[in-house]
Amino acid sequence: MSWVLEIGGQLVVLVLFLVIIALAGRVIWMRLRRETVAEILKRHFHPFPVSNIKITERQSPVHIRADLQRTIEEFVSKTTVRAFFGVTNVRGMDGADFASMLDKTTFKMMGSSICPPQYEQIDVGEDEPAQTLQSGLWLLECDGTRAAALFAPIDSGFSCGGGRRMRAQIAAPGDGSAKALVEGFFRHIERGVQSARYYRGKVLSLEAQESYTGEATGIKVHRLRAVSRDEVILPPETVSLLERNVIEFVRRREGLHRFRMATKKGLLFYGPPGTGKTHTIRYIAGALEAHTTLLISAEQVGLLSEYMTLARLLQPSIVVIEDVDLIARERTRMRSESAELLLNKLLNEMDGLREDAEILFILTTNRPEELEAALAARPGRIDQAIEFPLPGVNERKKLVRLYSAGVSLEENTIAEIADRTEKVSAAFLKELMRRAVQFHLERDGQGLLDTQDINDALQEILFSGGSLNLKLLGAAERIEGKGE
Repeated sequence: MSWVLEIGGQLVVLVLFLVIIALAGRVIWMRLRRETVAEILKRHFHPFPVSNIKITERQSPVHIRADLQRTIEEFVSKTTVRAFFGVTNVRGMDGADFASMLDKTTFKMMGSSICPPQYEQIDVGEDEPAQTLQSGLWLLECDGTRAAALFAPIDSGFSCGGGRRMRAQIAAPGDGSAKALVEGFFRHIERGVQSARYYRGKVLSLEAQESYTGEATGIKVHRLRAVSRDEVILPPETVSLLERNVIEFVRRREGLHRFRMATKKGLLFYGPPGTGKTHTIRYIAGALEAHTTLLISAEQVGLLSEYMTLARLLQPSIVVIEDVDLIARERTRMRSESAELLLNKLLNEMDGLREDAEILFILTTNRPEELEAALAARPGRIDQAIEFPLPGVNERKKLVRLYSAGVSLEENTIAEIADRTEKVSAAFLKELMRRAVQFHLERDGQGLLDTQDINDALQEILFSGGSLNLKLLGAAERIEGKGE
């Protein structure tokens, strides 16, 4: 009999042990289990049924997500935030959204769940980068009304030229009790996005993924060296055209608008390489302080729609396309249909601007004769062409002084350099002075350049480098005959 009691006791102990293990396992499983967003939302809106939740959405370009996030955070700070999470994406490339989160079928296949908020550091051209949220979900309460706000990317891989976008959604009871909250949410977002504080007034270009989609993933903020008015060394007639058609035009925009005149404008800068076109654009970008400058290289014209979205948002703005002849070549010289498509895209964007748009187009080319007439010979697209010629003797003297600011030169040496460098570009003179200083240093010079430094530099550039070197530096080949 005793053995029966002993076995019974052992069985009880074993059962209790198994029960404890099972309970402990369930506790561990519950702790490890990631609660779905659908469950969180259902509890948040209780007793209001989630089937009657109304979802409202606005979409914005991904490039301004730092401003969009800042705006949402400003809004939710004025409400009671019951909880804040990061959110994993659902449904593959479509991104997170409330409809997918609450869809039972989607939940069973690949549900969305909460996670710690994840941030990226984005360079916005300031001392500190912007901490930008990848995705976030706020559970809100305002005057007794529950709502939820979502900030998440829309990762559509094939965006048909529209680029990646960010969504801002708000979910709230659909009985009208949250109408004021929802309307206030989107009014605040609209004001915040229009202000675009992070990028307004800066020099920008889009950074593209290294993939065939050509999709832009971020904005590069350029920290260009400031160029003063005195450093723009051009013939007087060129300076006069620049002042009237850029600086004065912008100053008179309000009056032009009052008299129903167009406030957009297209300019073409043309001339030999190295004559100061890019240098002058840097001056303009600094002189027009309130303007945002967008720099578009020829290979980025496929992103022109995205650039123009930014140009409209951040206006007054300057849209710069350098070496435009690479995409706007005269049609009979085009070698492919894709080239013509890029040209048409450019023409359509320029034509599509409203007359009151505060946007300057500045196009540059070294080969104006190759430009398509539909671009270069039609008012409303190009309103003023400005030639950047090779510098004359007076301009060459000024350039020598500019590019030798760190050393000393006697006036007769400056005059000699100007006389011996006819038909050269500003880029040539810049390199000449650097080369002369290098020779000067090799002789242990003390900062006063002499004729020998200049002779050695000219000899190396003009004769040792050959005609290709002259071409690279923007000099006419006939300068070779000038000798020493």
